[in-house]
Amino acid sequence: MVLLYIYMCVCVILEQGSQIRIYDVDRGWKVQKNIMARSLRWTITDASLSPDRQHLVYASMSPVIHIVNAQSTMKESLANITEVHDGLDLSSPDDGGYSFGIFSLKFSTDGREVVAGSSNGDVYVYDLKADKLSLRISAHTCDVNTVCFADESGHLIYSGGDDDYCKVWDRRCYTANGKPAGVLMGHLEGITFIDSRGDGRYLISNAKDQAIKLWDIRKMSPTSACYRGYRNYEWDYRWMEYPEQARDFKHPYDHSVATYKGHSVLRTLIRCYFSPEYSTGQKYIYTGSHDSCIYIYDLVRAIKTITPCNSIPFLNGVSYFTKMYYLVSISYCYIHVVWIHICPTLVDFLQRDDSFYLHVRILMSLAG
Repeated sequence: MVLLYIYMCVCVILEQGSQIRIYDVDRGWKVQKNIMARSLRWTITDASLSPDRQHLVYASMSPVIHIVNAQSTMKESLANITEVHDGLDLSSPDDGGYSFGIFSLKFSTDGREVVAGSSNGDVYVYDLKADKLSLRISAHTCDVNTVCFADESGHLIYSGGDDDYCKVWDRRCYTANGKPAGVLMGHLEGITFIDSRGDGRYLISNAKDQAIKLWDIRKMSPTSACYRGYRNYEWDYRWMEYPEQARDFKHPYDHSVATYKGHSVLRTLIRCYFSPEYSTGQKYIYTGSHDSCIYIYDLVRAIKTITPCNSIPFLNGVSYFTKMYYLVSISYCYIHVVWIHICPTLVDFLQRDDSFYLHVRILMSLAG
């Protein structure tokens, strides 16, 4: 798993294996911290940097997530040798030991909690101040690939799983009724990522049906009305191409506001994001793609822009600098980081649908 995150002027890169690198972009992309993870199963599956950039949490296919001080003076952070990586155990005695792994992690806006999605279909909320698990939700019937808080209140949580559903959880009433506040139907394959607009109302989801969908939670359905849609084919996104006959299928009860197609979601859990509020007003959606391109969609007009990066096998990590008009992407083989400069409005660029209006250059090699 190779992932990329941008936090203000800090870039966090998860390399395949056990290494996490934090780069200080303002200082010429110098390595601020090199973290060697501990107690891994398979690889690092996800990580999240706290809003104040003081702490980083990371996960693997284990119920124990780890937290490390991202601002300490220790540049080489070797787990429990040069620096302590505290373990936060999400399991209970009823789980029978190490029975599940974590696919997704996200800090709350205030940095006091971490929400996690697991391979056993559950969603977990860990209270960092109290140093204990505060909530466990029986969320999906299979892997929970993505989770996030809906807004700064922390009351609402979004989750997406391989059961094709995005679900909304209200912590204020879940303990009493044990049910989601609602379900968002429309995808025909598993959800790979969810990004909240931060307003407690809108979110986007990427999925293995090769589509991004925009949702308004005011249109969500009750659990009793769930319907997964019709599927008459067998395929596995990890090594097969998406069936041609499936591209025109539509969910009979699609409640999404809009659908965006053109990118390719294969081989890994490719992510999607709203563009930043500060610089773009969240008018666009951007995503990586298996076809070695970055796709940018106009939120309202559904116009797509394709940015080829032909030297890269495929892009599974793309992130946008909040206060600068730049995208940074990383490939699955983690050989290059690509820096892309985009005009502030994107209007001419989107209308032309021509990648030559972008300036693309290789910034650095992670292999060296």
